[in-house]
Amino acid sequence: MALVVDAVDLKKTYMLGKIPVEALRGVNLRVESGDFLSVLGPSGSGKSTLLNLIGCLDKPTEGKLLIDGVDVSTLNDNQLAYLRQRIGFVFQFFNLIPRFTARDNVELSMSIVGKSKSERRKRAEELLEIVGLKDRMDHKPAELSGGQQQRVAIARALANDPRFLLMDEPTGNIDSKTAKEIISLIKNLNEKGVTIIMVTHDQHLAREAKRTVQMFDGVISSDVVN
Repeated sequence: MALVVDAVDLKKTYMLGKIPVEALRGVNLRVESGDFLSVLGPSGSGKSTLLNLIGCLDKPTEGKLLIDGVDVSTLNDNQLAYLRQRIGFVFQFFNLIPRFTARDNVELSMSIVGKSKSERRKRAEELLEIVGLKDRMDHKPAELSGGQQQRVAIARALANDPRFLLMDEPTGNIDSKTAKEIISLIKNLNEKGVTIIMVTHDQHLAREAKRTVQMFDGVISSDVVN
């Protein structure tokens, strides 16, 4: 399997006023293509900081991060922006544009990379069908349930054929029944070859992944196959 993410002794320190706060204190993590990894830990354990670094939304204070074998510290701003387009992001809050339909929300992410209108329309409709929203494409977010909005967000994250998906508490803002449906969808995507890194504080959700990394106080305390 190809190595998608290789984090070597990652450290991240923030300044809280004049006080340094170590969010990550030396994290080593390897993720292969096709993996489904959950990053489990309490609030403040460093899991979201790790996700932000892997998503190239932030830079480590020390250490090395390679995405598809490329050291991200060597990339300029334009190259980093291009790399981010190859990563799919799914968050706890759906971040859909209220005035846009489900189809339009998915299409928007493709317009940024210059796909034609016909390409965007075809791809958006294919993805919305995959996530079970074939009959809701013309509905706006306010006309969709929380679970349906999260499905739109997942379709949007897949629009540009990302190398992997980063998910931050993807079921944190929906009820338990809908959460089961979303995790079933996520597992199905993984079975089709989508690489997934999912941050959660929910132990039951974490066990749905193929592998669970436990974080505590900015370090990885365990890394086990489920």
